[in-house]
Amino acid sequence: MIKKNQNPQTFLQVLQYVKKYWLLMLCSILFAAATVAMTLYVPVITGDAIDLIVKKGLVNFTELSKLLLRLGIIIGSTAIMQWIMNMCNNKIVYHVVQDIRTEAFEKLERLPFQYIDTHPHGEVVSKIIADVDQFSDGLIMGFTQFFTGVITILGTLGFMFAIDAGIALAVVILTPLSLFIASFIAKRTYHLFKEQAEVRAEQTGLIDEMIGNQKVVQAYSQQKNVIERFSVINDRLQSCSLKATFFSSLVNPSTRFVNSSIYAIVGIIGAFSVVGGGMTVGMLSSFLSYSSQYTKPFNEISGVVTELQNALACAARVFALIKEKEEIADKEPAEVVEHFDGTVSLENVNFSYVPEKKLIENFNLSVQPGQRIAIVGPTGCGKTTIINLLMRFYDVNSGRIRVSNIDIRDMKRHNLRQGYGMVLQDTWLRSGTIRENICMGKPSATEEEMITAAKAAHAHSFIMRLKNGYDTKIAENGGNLSQGQKQLLCITRVMLCLPPMLILDEATSSIDTRTEIRIQQAFTRLMEGRTSFIVAHRLSTIRNADLILVMKDGNIIEQGTHKQLIDKNGFYAELYNSQFKI
Repeated sequence: MIKKNQNPQTFLQVLQYVKKYWLLMLCSILFAAATVAMTLYVPVITGDAIDLIVKKGLVNFTELSKLLLRLGIIIGSTAIMQWIMNMCNNKIVYHVVQDIRTEAFEKLERLPFQYIDTHPHGEVVSKIIADVDQFSDGLIMGFTQFFTGVITILGTLGFMFAIDAGIALAVVILTPLSLFIASFIAKRTYHLFKEQAEVRAEQTGLIDEMIGNQKVVQAYSQQKNVIERFSVINDRLQSCSLKATFFSSLVNPSTRFVNSSIYAIVGIIGAFSVVGGGMTVGMLSSFLSYSSQYTKPFNEISGVVTELQNALACAARVFALIKEKEEIADKEPAEVVEHFDGTVSLENVNFSYVPEKKLIENFNLSVQPGQRIAIVGPTGCGKTTIINLLMRFYDVNSGRIRVSNIDIRDMKRHNLRQGYGMVLQDTWLRSGTIRENICMGKPSATEEEMITAAKAAHAHSFIMRLKNGYDTKIAENGGNLSQGQKQLLCITRVMLCLPPMLILDEATSSIDTRTEIRIQQAFTRLMEGRTSFIVAHRLSTIRNADLILVMKDGNIIEQGTHKQLIDKNGFYAELYNSQFKI
């Protein structure tokens, strides 16, 4: 959770990103100073112009024309420099936002699978997209108004003290009241904006979940329940957003009331000074203009403070993601395996996803080159966990896993995963052409190699029936293909790579029986000479495995060939026979 006292730390982190663009920052400050200087010179000209208008018939039009021309040039120059200043500010902000978003996305690629598995995907998306957008809005307002505001305050103070030090001192004493009010309210809005960002992320997570599982929602008639869940979150978002907006909106009118009161007091005191001969009407006009310009930045800065509370609350969530503990780095120097010999061994392996719930304990397995190892057992026994450990998606808590007689923690993950080919029950395809999806693991593949692999996987015929064949574009995760077709493409991907080791986790679960028989025949040819790990629920598909591991509660309770396990008449025989009971 993000604590309130992290606000200054978050601001310092933002400055670390900003300081890279110090040249743009310097340009922004210089143009801000020039803009303010010219803006502050305008009241001098208007005051002189007023003093040239003595009374009807006694107006010095010659000098007045010169002043008006000078005024027009200054106003035009100020507009141009203000445009350049805003361009510099926008460049700074968008570069900073680009850097933060890039770093957050790159961090996502380095996070351990445990983080991805334990955090709603929509919430992560919300941090990288929505929170960074909210942060950029606050930062733009801050850069646009902060520099000019500070320089305006300093500049107007100098001019006011030059005209009348007494009245200027009264303005200086009274003005901090508006800052006190702004600070008082802003400190109480930070946690509201933080809550708003968290609820918005929760809402994004629900939307992401529903889009990805809409078929399940409709199949089980859960639309009403989902809408009710969304309404509850939406009501919470409305409530916290309304509170945050309401309290933050109090800042501007409160400070405006204080500053308007100060302006009125200055006007009254100045009027008496004019009557007493202490200043001219033109000087009073200039002083009132400076007084207004002096208090205006306090209004703007108070508004910026409120926006910054929202920006910093969002930034803190993004920085929390960036600071997350990364996946354990690959060992340096790492062992490099050029040719995997197919030997795999698990020695005294212990692993659990959470410490308080043990899963795999003292697991031992020795696999020889070319062996076909089937892993069976009830749901939750650890079958897929073994696959996660073999691929080093997770690291063992204790013990070790050796591939080609090398501890997998001593080699780079990329090198290890090059040795495996995976086909999972859950298919994964990215948006793009079928050709791009098939060649993902081997971008250098020729057209002939790709078609040969597709034919071996029995995917070529359905691909050629598509409008553009291998150049057909598919939606995210193959949304415009059937589940069976998606799985055939994933099988084709492995057929193309021809890896030295295979992992098949219910690889034909979504394919019709006739095609499955053909795929199994293709897999049989593919597995010849290759170490293969097969996770299966349909036990009829693993009868020819060299070794069947029967798992329960994270342990191997039986192992042997199909015939040996059936003759043993134990847990495996019970599972096998249960699939053929009528």
